[in-house]
Amino acid sequence: MSKPVKTQPAIGDRLVHKVFPPISRHTLALYCGASGDHNPIHVDLDFAKAAGYPDVFTHGMLVMGYLGQALTDAVPPPRLRMFSTRFVAITQLGASLTCEGHVSEFVEHDGERCAKLALTTKDENGDLKLAGEAVIAL
Repeated sequence: MSKPVKTQPAIGDRLVHKVFPPISRHTLALYCGASGDHNPIHVDLDFAKAAGYPDVFTHGMLVMGYLGQALTDAVPPPRLRMFSTRFVAITQLGASLTCEGHVSEFVEHDGERCAKLALTTKDENGDLKLAGEAVIAL
C-alpha cells in the first residue's frame, strides 16, 4: 500500500537536501575564472601560509552558490521569493558540503501563502559553514 502524497509541507519538513563532493583545488581555480574573484587566499598556497592559514580555503560565495543550487534543485525558481545567507565559518579545501532546508514557519509574502525555510550548509564533520533562510510560494 502506498503512502498518500502530501500536498503541503509541515513545520520541520526537510525540503532541501543535497551533498556536494569534496572541494578540490581545481574547483577553486574554476570558480576564480567564472566569478572573477582571484583573491590569492583561495588559490595560492604560499600566500595563504604567509597570511597564517595552513592552506587555501573556499570562496564564501562558492559555498553560497552551492546552497542556492541545492535550493533551486528542490524548489522551482519561480516559487522563490527571498534567499539570504550569513557566512559562519571558513570552508576548508577538501570539505564535502551538505546543504539542507527545513520549513520553519508559514508566512504571508505580498498577499501570497509562503513557507519560510531555515537553510544550513555543513561540512562532513557537521560544522556549520553557512546559515540562511528562504521564502517560497506554496
